[in-house]
Amino acid sequence: MTGTTPGGTLTLADDLTISRMGYGAMQLAGPNVFGPPKDRDEAVAVLREAVERGITHIDTSDFYGPAVVNEIIKEALHPYPADLRIVTKVGNRRGDDGSWNISRDPQDLKAQVHENLQHLGLDTLDVVNLRLGTNEGQTDEEPIGDMFGALAELQQEGLIRHLGLSAASEAQLTEAQTIAPVVTMQNLYNLANRQDDALVERCAAQNIAFTPFFPLGGFSPLQSQTLTDVAARLNASPQQVALAWLLQRSATIALIPGTSSRTHLRQNIASADLTLPTNAVSELDTIGS
Repeated sequence: MTGTTPGGTLTLADDLTISRMGYGAMQLAGPNVFGPPKDRDEAVAVLREAVERGITHIDTSDFYGPAVVNEIIKEALHPYPADLRIVTKVGNRRGDDGSWNISRDPQDLKAQVHENLQHLGLDTLDVVNLRLGTNEGQTDEEPIGDMFGALAELQQEGLIRHLGLSAASEAQLTEAQTIAPVVTMQNLYNLANRQDDALVERCAAQNIAFTPFFPLGGFSPLQSQTLTDVAARLNASPQQVALAWLLQRSATIALIPGTSSRTHLRQNIASADLTLPTNAVSELDTIGS
């Protein structure tokens, strides 16, 4: 163990403290997040090193693989360290052809929770996010009472400790909060995609972790000459600067960059130690829309 927590920690509830620099496990599956990884031993090694380096926040889902990633997490880390918090999500299923299929019937959401429990080898899930919106991560204004209510029922039964939302709008957050507390919001957000600025501020005011997915742009990596220039001046990679910008953007932002490489994992963790000077932040702020 390093004895340090990269990026510091967020305490969101009495029994929920996470490292601000987390790890997103999506890339541990095969191409298109489907099937087994090319190198299972490396996948296991990445997870173990993440924990050894102080990460206590792992993001996953049973529809990664499907089931493959959760099974690798169990192989690598079970029995889990006492301070490790695993955040999963429900709301999709995968077709035999690798397709992503929205599945939000309340009864099926409950079934998905039970599958996560089984494949992770857990009796209770730390956090379950309800995945909303489109498969591309765009939000909509669909009412969510029945869906979120089904998860709240499992929370009352003790199968889930805390609830969150993914690809959700402000109105959906408001609706969810009439049913049960929300501790995490996981939406598309990065240097170049800042349409959720107001939601970032609301989460900070309400002590909700705002966890950007695709913090480095996702399958279309961030491309910006400004970012490249700032990174060169700071003797860092553009990816490290982009992650550091997010950590400085709000005190309740938590990061879950994903990688299947221990080398890239170390580079991502190092970004938590990168402090961006004011002039660099001003330059980077001109990138977003």
